[in-house]
Amino acid sequence: MQLFKKLVRSTSLAQSVLIVALLGLTLSCNRNKSEQKLQAEYNSLSAEDKLKPEFAVAGLQTAPDVEVTLFASEPMLTNPTNMDIDAKGRVWVCEGFNYRNQLNPLNPYKKAGDRILILDDTDHDGKADKTTVFYQGEDVNAALGIAVLGNKVIVSCSPNVFVFTDENGDDVPDKKEILFQGIKGQQHDHAIHAFSFGPDGKLYFNFGNAGKDIRDKNGKPLVDIDGNVINDEGKPYRQGMAFRCDTDGSNIEVLGNNFRNNYELAVDSFGRMWQSDNDDDGNKGTRINFVMDYGNYGYTDEITGAGWEARRTNMEDSIPLRHWHLNDPGVVPNLLQTGAGSPTGIAVYEGDLLPERFRNQVVHCDAGPMVVRAYPIKKAGAGFSATIDNLLTSRNGNTWFRPADVATAPDGSLLVADWYDPGVGGHAMGDSLRGRIFRITPKKHVGYNNPTFDFTTAEGCVKALENPNLAVRHQAWMQLNTMGLKAENALAGLFKSENPRLRGRALGVLLKIKGLEKKYLDAALKDSDEDIRVAAIRFMRELKDFDQMPYLQASAKDASAQVRREVAMALHDNKAAGASDVWLSLAKQYDGKDRWYLEALGIAAAGQWDSFFDNWTAKIGDAWKTSANRDLVWRSRSKSSLIKLASLIEDSKGQEQLRYFRAFDFHDQAEKTNVLLGLLKNSNPDIELLVLKHLDPAKAAASSEFKMALPRVLASIKNPNDYFDIVSKYGLKNQKDKLLGMAVAFPDSSLGKEAAHILLSVNGTKEVLPLFNTKDEASLRKVLSAFAHIDDKNIMQAMGGVILDKNKSDDIRNFAIETLSSWNGDPYMWQNFIANNKIGGELKTSMLKKLSGSWQGGVRNDALKMLAASGDSDAIGSITELAKLTGKAENGKVVYNSYCQSCHMVDKAGINFGPGLSEIGTKYGREGLLASILNPSAGISFGYEGHILTMKDGSEMQGIVSSQTENEIILKMPGSNEITKVKRANVVKNTEMKESMMPKFQFKKEEIVDLVEYLGTLKKK
Repeated sequence: MQLFKKLVRSTSLAQSVLIVALLGLTLSCNRNKSEQKLQAEYNSLSAEDKLKPEFAVAGLQTAPDVEVTLFASEPMLTNPTNMDIDAKGRVWVCEGFNYRNQLNPLNPYKKAGDRILILDDTDHDGKADKTTVFYQGEDVNAALGIAVLGNKVIVSCSPNVFVFTDENGDDVPDKKEILFQGIKGQQHDHAIHAFSFGPDGKLYFNFGNAGKDIRDKNGKPLVDIDGNVINDEGKPYRQGMAFRCDTDGSNIEVLGNNFRNNYELAVDSFGRMWQSDNDDDGNKGTRINFVMDYGNYGYTDEITGAGWEARRTNMEDSIPLRHWHLNDPGVVPNLLQTGAGSPTGIAVYEGDLLPERFRNQVVHCDAGPMVVRAYPIKKAGAGFSATIDNLLTSRNGNTWFRPADVATAPDGSLLVADWYDPGVGGHAMGDSLRGRIFRITPKKHVGYNNPTFDFTTAEGCVKALENPNLAVRHQAWMQLNTMGLKAENALAGLFKSENPRLRGRALGVLLKIKGLEKKYLDAALKDSDEDIRVAAIRFMRELKDFDQMPYLQASAKDASAQVRREVAMALHDNKAAGASDVWLSLAKQYDGKDRWYLEALGIAAAGQWDSFFDNWTAKIGDAWKTSANRDLVWRSRSKSSLIKLASLIEDSKGQEQLRYFRAFDFHDQAEKTNVLLGLLKNSNPDIELLVLKHLDPAKAAASSEFKMALPRVLASIKNPNDYFDIVSKYGLKNQKDKLLGMAVAFPDSSLGKEAAHILLSVNGTKEVLPLFNTKDEASLRKVLSAFAHIDDKNIMQAMGGVILDKNKSDDIRNFAIETLSSWNGDPYMWQNFIANNKIGGELKTSMLKKLSGSWQGGVRNDALKMLAASGDSDAIGSITELAKLTGKAENGKVVYNSYCQSCHMVDKAGINFGPGLSEIGTKYGREGLLASILNPSAGISFGYEGHILTMKDGSEMQGIVSSQTENEIILKMPGSNEITKVKRANVVKNTEMKESMMPKFQFKKEEIVDLVEYLGTLKKK
């Protein structure tokens, strides 16, 4: 480096630039060579050695300016699900040794229950050397969250949130209390997650969409500060939620809803919230959220609860966008979509030990692609944009790194908990004996030397408040808040810091001290830094008996869209005089481009749309038709906006017109019916079709306009999906001939299958059954293909008649066996043909082989036993043995096409029934792939559980519940891309199946080895 400096001093500017470029190229080349050498050394290890703790670091790659060391590993701990770091730098860990044991009895079980551990580095060398068991019990089996807050430890383990209190500091809890209970999803990844302490003195936390409900310590349903009972029944909240409450659990708020599995909530020093959310597995829709208060995040339809796959007007072009209903009014945008993944722990790194580019950034674990990432964030209007900067990744060949959580130590280093397993997701675990904690520091950083703190003085507490560790900041905040006015001078000094994040922390305490609110609020809202003004509005909202309106009126004119966003949040459920005028001021500044800002306006007006919108339209007059103001009409839920929506529809075409029609779905049926019917009078075929799609059938039936328009619409429809939607929506029995023709003409396509479903749903089986009696086997083959997937006893009996008919050729009888693919078709064939010996010879063998791949475990096992007894079955060996074998990927693709594509998709090919497999090779190594194929019931991905619907007539339907609305259950059926809508009124029982719907195929050894080889090639590009 000294030589470099001399060269630069002795050369011209141009020459210096060249030298810098050459040096950078040299360093890059050296890094590449070094990395290649490390990869080669890792590749030379045996499979057994790669699993050993001494080679754990060798299996990881870091960003070029940091290094990773092993802080702790087995046998000190196993299966860390979540962690926190206390003010002394000790690492607290929730273990998951007993995770989902009831689903995989092959895994060992500790009857004493899982442990909460404290790992300590007593000699400060960067490696834990002491383990303390803080608590052990079956009530914390596979707990998903831990937060250490002074002498209290909050442990999140559905159905409970526990608070352990260590009153004498001996690392043994003296008291265990329930903070919240009644949360669903016990032993479920989508349940209650970790708590975090915010700069406002509040607790922040979340649960995924298995949580469903939350109750107080006495089991009483919780009501939030807006007066809503907190559950996921759509009144008004759905799916996963984000929360804030006081430290005693009171004053709970729902800060966001309609997430799938928002795994953890991180809060920065300005009070802004960040989290990740997982998609339905395999759909490349994993996302990072900036959580804008009170927002809807679009996993299901806000109004009906229908899933993202249900057809809707103005549906997004790609699945990752469609997955979150991003074209719908009332859905907050995503900060970043990261593709396929299994996102877990998250933190905001506000330390200064790591390199500059990681400071003040969101740091996040994604266990699926085996990576810890930073997300450099930039402001974009009222929202943000982000990119990806990998901090720690799994080295090629290491498929066991499963980062579960990340946290900042008091010394500024980052620690990462590694679940360490051959697979992740689907509630499965392949290994219960290992687990690691890694530590990330700058290169050549020595030791683990955490500072000590003085919490007895204001000055000492303020110094502690500067620390990047949340446990330290919690203790400092609580002490300073207790000191009150005596802490002002020390806090005022920090409020003058050059670091805006430290100023934000000081402000969070100052505004909670009685008597100081106005002084520091005035100062903060005049600050030149918009982040301080943002924090001031956020913290002001929590002040009781304080007139906020003058501040909101002034801040509504702030030049920063970020600040105006926070003013909008402060208007949510704000009934104060003047609120409507503040909203008007904010709305006038909408630029027509900033979706974050538009959604902030929508959140602000919720519950007050009529008064806010009417005030706006009265003031702007005819200007409501400008490009920007059209967006406000689209987003509005005001009754008076319906007429304006109709006017915009008549003035627009194409995608814009679809957008305005979709907006009608978010208005009350009674209010919009007359407006929609009025649109029928212009006789535009495109508009008429869309009107019929959005009308309520019961209300439309009495309308003469509807009766006249319906035949015109049916005659003009060009898109089959539009035709299906209208026939199904209005139950048009007179369309039976057309539906039947489509079903028989296109039996192997999704078009034909949907036509068959709708025909039987609307007209019943009486129109279809005579078709099975035809003597023309070519026609019969089409009929069998068209209706064999329908789960109806009359259809099955008709197909059974074909199988038993000796006057028909063996070819068509075999075809009937192979084609019968409904859920109840397998037990029907077993009971009516195999069990009572009604068929024999080659037909029986053919049927047994078909049933050996059955979705239903009992039928499958019986068929396999009978085949084995006849010498038609081969043992393939254990997962450990198979994982050592190398197959041929090209042969594996053939196996995949034969067995798997009827229920899975790779890229855009296949059936979207089970999880997508386009990047499955990134997520799983050989062991994980083998386990998921050979024992699918040990790990069923959430959202892909099978359900049995028992109907009023005694029949059953089976499939995956894609979503549920107030009136319908929407099923995905095996082997089909289409969904089936079942009226709730016809369902008497909905039972979740304990076994996976994935068939346990009778693979030959070489087939499964080749299949795994092929699946391993399906990686993120």
